Amino acid sequence: METPPPPPPDHQQQHHPDDVSEDLLSLSFTSTATTATTTSSDATLTAASSISSSSSSTQPLLSFSDLKFLVRLGSGDIGSVYLAELSSPPLVRSPGDPTSGMFAAKVMDKKELASRNKEGRARTEMEILEMLDHPFLPSLYAAVDSPKWLCLLTEFCPGGDLHVLRQRQPLKRFEESAVRFYASEVVVALEYLHMMGIVYRDLKPENVLIRSDGHIMLTDFDLSLKCDTSTSTAQIVNDSATQHVAAIHNSHFVNPGDQPPPFSACILPDCIVPVVSCFHPRRHRRKRSARRHAGPEFVAKPVDVRSMSFVGTHEYLAPEIVSGEGHGSAVDWWTLGIFIFELFHGVTPFRGLDHEMTLANIVARALEFPKEPNVPAAARDLISQLLVKDPDRRLGSTMGASAIRRHPFFNGVNWALLRCATPPFVPQPFSKELLSDESCPETPVDYY
Repeated sequence: METPPPPPPDHQQQHHPDDVSEDLLSLSFTSTATTATTTSSDATLTAASSISSSSSSTQPLLSFSDLKFLVRLGSGDIGSVYLAELSSPPLVRSPGDPTSGMFAAKVMDKKELASRNKEGRARTEMEILEMLDHPFLPSLYAAVDSPKWLCLLTEFCPGGDLHVLRQRQPLKRFEESAVRFYASEVVVALEYLHMMGIVYRDLKPENVLIRSDGHIMLTDFDLSLKCDTSTSTAQIVNDSATQHVAAIHNSHFVNPGDQPPPFSACILPDCIVPVVSCFHPRRHRRKRSARRHAGPEFVAKPVDVRSMSFVGTHEYLAPEIVSGEGHGSAVDWWTLGIFIFELFHGVTPFRGLDHEMTLANIVARALEFPKEPNVPAAARDLISQLLVKDPDRRLGSTMGASAIRRHPFFNGVNWALLRCATPPFVPQPFSKELLSDESCPETPVDYY
């Protein structure tokens, strides 16, 4: 079958599952570094293990004829995602999990990638997926690299994405408890990525998927920035340093107009946070609080990786990306502020009539909160600190996720037991009967 000419860059390519199946029927999967995920069902892990074991055989254990496409789930800038399952050998499905043995298959046309100079993005996404081992991030089960196609198999999330879920809420916005739940899991996922030397750069509700148990999974890493020289290492920071940062960020609410004490620019290539001497010295010693602190704190932040690229979704772009001054991990904390704002209000704070106006608002316009709904003061303060236009003064720029976790908005969150928390929404049991036999671009599909 001849591949149709690639569409213009501003259009998303649509692949029909049958077309992909016919084109890739004779191809075989090559194994990748498979990471066990504790969130997947046993049957899915068994299927993934059968894929990875093909590397030890001279003949591939799994060919593309063993992969059945069910429906197109969605499409992005560099490929389309399909729901797929292994049709051979037969799998013993878990009675309690009808999604076991199913995968999300991202299929990319290599000719189109080359014509649009997107090959590096596809390669970066695959490399990042191979690195990940976290309950709120995807695992790459297998990849196929052929002369024509690149296909990545990851976990299928039957709950859809947060954008669709928000549209179903009353007044199309979440309650405070739900925002806190989703934001806390996103913070932990971003912290892990930063520890691995990865800047996500594409946080938005459409990229936050809901697993079958109601917990989240970040997806779509083709815009991520990966540090190739070294990975981050965790550091234990003594309590005096964390108390000092907490005194600046969390002992009182900071209004957008406040001017916090500046930090000296101290970049240490072999650690991920500045040493204590890098912080601005305390001029006034505070009385010791009656509350006893827990002691040293684990802090994870990436090495000083910088990029001049203009990437991301317009409404979520950080000011330093728009201005072209170069950016690092602080852009993820800006997008977290936009993300939380949108979950509360149903809109993003700097959206203009067109892209140009949106970018101008991001750089120059002050943050304003709508009168409705009445967002709690702690949430408004967290958003205000995350949406500081100067990345060096933004919450999280110095102590990473540690400073964000200590914010009063997250009071009561048990960070060590997030996976034991009750999600605000658990999707209905998945059924293939809900899927149409034919996938067409006009048919909305909420699964991802």
